[in-house]
Amino acid sequence: MTDTDSINDTPMPLLEHLVELRKRLIWSIVTFVIAFAICYHYSGEIYRFLAAPLGNIMRKNGEQPHLIYTALYEAFFTYIRVGVFGATCLSFPMIAIQAWIFIAPGLYRSEKRAFAPFLIATPIMFLIGAALAYYVVFPYAWQFFLSFQTPQSTNGGMQIELQAKVSEYLTLVTKMILAFGVCFELPVVLTLLVRVGLLSVAQLKRFRRYAVVASFAVAAVIAPPDAITMLSLAIPLVALYEVSILTARFVEPKPMAADED
Repeated sequence: MTDTDSINDTPMPLLEHLVELRKRLIWSIVTFVIAFAICYHYSGEIYRFLAAPLGNIMRKNGEQPHLIYTALYEAFFTYIRVGVFGATCLSFPMIAIQAWIFIAPGLYRSEKRAFAPFLIATPIMFLIGAALAYYVVFPYAWQFFLSFQTPQSTNGGMQIELQAKVSEYLTLVTKMILAFGVCFELPVVLTLLVRVGLLSVAQLKRFRRYAVVASFAVAAVIAPPDAITMLSLAIPLVALYEVSILTARFVEPKPMAADED
C-alpha cells in the first residue's frame, strides 16, 4: 500500500479527534431526538401496524381484534417504547453515516472501497430479516398460538380466551423483528471477516456442521418456544451461512507468492 493511497498522512491531534467525535455525537443525538418526536407522534399508527398480523388472524377467526392493558401507565410507556423503537430504526442510517464520517479519514482509499459494499448491505439485510419476521413468521406463529383458544361451551365447559397485553405483545414483536434483522447480518459479518483476513473460506467450510447446530441453538433461545417460529429462524440461518461461504469466495484475499514481499 503506497503513501499516495492514503487519505491524510498527517496525524490528527487528540483534541481535534475529541472535537470531531463530539460533533458526530451531537448530530446522532439530535437525529435520534427528532426521530423520536416524529415516531411518538405517530406511535398509535406504528403500534397498529405492528399489531396488524395479530388483528388479521383474529378477524379470520371471527373475533374482534383487541389488546388490553392492566396498569394505568402501561399504555403510555408502551407508546414511549414504540417511539424509541421507531426512532432507533429511523435514525440508524444517519448514525451510521456519522460514524463513517468519523472513521473514514483514517482509512486508505482501498479500505474505503472495501468497506463500502458492507455499509450498503447492512441495512438491506436487516430489512430483509425484519420483513421475513413480519410478513411470513408472524401470521403462522400467531395462528398457532391462537389455536389454543376454546370457544364458549354450551354444556358448561371452561372457555379459554386470549387477552394479550399491549406491553407484552410489543416486547415479543420488537424482539422477533430485531432478532431476525440481526441474524440476517450473518453473511455481512462473515464476508467482512474473510475480507480482512480473520477467516478463510476453508475455515467456514470446516465449521459448517457446528454452524448448523449453533443456528438451531440460537433460534431456540431467541424465538418463542414453538417449532414453527424456531424453524423459521434456524433454516434461514443455515441458508445464510451457506450464502456467506459463496460470497466470501469473491472477496477472499489471494495468497501472496513466496517471492513477493
